[in-house]
Amino acid sequence: MRKDIFDEEPPGERLRVLDEERAQVQALLDSDDQLGTQGKPRALAEENKQRPETAPLSGVRVLDLSRVLAGPHATQLLSDLGADVIKVERPALGDDTRHWGPPFAELSDHSLQAAYFRSANRGKRSITVNLQHERGQELLRRLAGKCDVVVENYRVGALARFGLDHHTMRTLHPHLVYCSITGFGQTGPRSSQAGYDAAVQALGGLMSITGEPDLVKDSFDSEPTDHSAGAGAGAGGGQPTKVGVAVADLFTSTYAAIAILAALRRRDHHGLGAYIDLALFDCQLSMLANQALNCLTTGVSPSRLGNSHPNIVPYTTFPTADGHLMLCVGSDLQWRRFCEAACCPPELADDARFASNASRVAYRHLLMPLLERLLVARPTSQWIDVALRAGVPAAPVNTVQQALSDVQAVHRRMVVDAPDGGGTLLGNPIKMPGVLSDPPPSYRQAPPQLSQHTDEVLSSMLDFSPADIAALHRDGVV
Repeated sequence: MRKDIFDEEPPGERLRVLDEERAQVQALLDSDDQLGTQGKPRALAEENKQRPETAPLSGVRVLDLSRVLAGPHATQLLSDLGADVIKVERPALGDDTRHWGPPFAELSDHSLQAAYFRSANRGKRSITVNLQHERGQELLRRLAGKCDVVVENYRVGALARFGLDHHTMRTLHPHLVYCSITGFGQTGPRSSQAGYDAAVQALGGLMSITGEPDLVKDSFDSEPTDHSAGAGAGAGGGQPTKVGVAVADLFTSTYAAIAILAALRRRDHHGLGAYIDLALFDCQLSMLANQALNCLTTGVSPSRLGNSHPNIVPYTTFPTADGHLMLCVGSDLQWRRFCEAACCPPELADDARFASNASRVAYRHLLMPLLERLLVARPTSQWIDVALRAGVPAAPVNTVQQALSDVQAVHRRMVVDAPDGGGTLLGNPIKMPGVLSDPPPSYRQAPPQLSQHTDEVLSSMLDFSPADIAALHRDGVV
């Protein structure tokens, strides 16, 4: 097993650095220049307005035909990095997620905007175009010629009816990078099926390894066990469970952004665009990572372990005197340090069956109850101090609200106020000192109102006159 990064510093030095970081974060919390009286970030509109000429994707324009989450989240990442993203929506209705509430955020003009929509659409311009109208289709083909990237997540073949498929668009505009996101890809026996995140989690095996364990023997234990010690399982075992956020969508969005950037880089050298075919199912299988390799190596499907890890022990949640602790012992050296710092009894610290990770995995059914009896005796904060002294990663199990208000989240500016009175938004985790502004990346505008930029885009990009634009509105084209 690799030497852990936590093993390379003496505990005293780690504690000194930790104390300094805590003091810095507390100073940030106390600073009236950075925070309001309630510990929330002040409006960051001016600070967040990245100068367009310095943003990494300055000059890149994206025509976003996608809806819901995977596509919009990918284009939001591109917008954060400086791309001009034009979101194309249905007249009067817009993106489905505009209606996915409550909750709804009340904006400065007293209008309401669904929190779900706000999570994936900051920094974009919104236009409405009627795809059923031939003039609407022609508008989009012309706009695509002014863009570098097209992103869409319609069913396979749906956009060909409108002349907006990748074959048509890239024949007209060979420079385009055209990214299609579907449930199962453009080819294969399932390609025609719709694919929502939860269904993909189920079909892709993720739900089978997520949730509390069954009361049966599994492939990682030498004896039948329910793994409930340290995992909080109920007496009757668990059932397949989806992850709390749409991870298949979000992983696909990240793969999409990476693929688009790679295709743009290739275009820099060769002058031609590319077609990207991404499937939620493929991306979900890819994210199975070590669990997939466990299966491919042994020929046995992994089972649900609750919060436990199939290959590392102890690596799970434990009840404490006042809550829960996530304890992640990643090496044998960390295990010895934890036992010493926690003053573990001899049956834990000196038992040869627990000396190596491989042995701890084999004998987890014996180790877990012993650890649970130890850890339940003291509050979570005390165990975290013990773990930090030992150089072992550990954390309380926070609520989402606690996580968003954590001192580290505040320091890293992971919650920001959108410009233009657009309310509070989740920050982007990309930090690029000297390239992106602080806080990075750019939040040039809040998630847009429906059709907020239709007239502006038609005028600036296609040279339409006010009379032309009025006619398009009158005829139901936009």
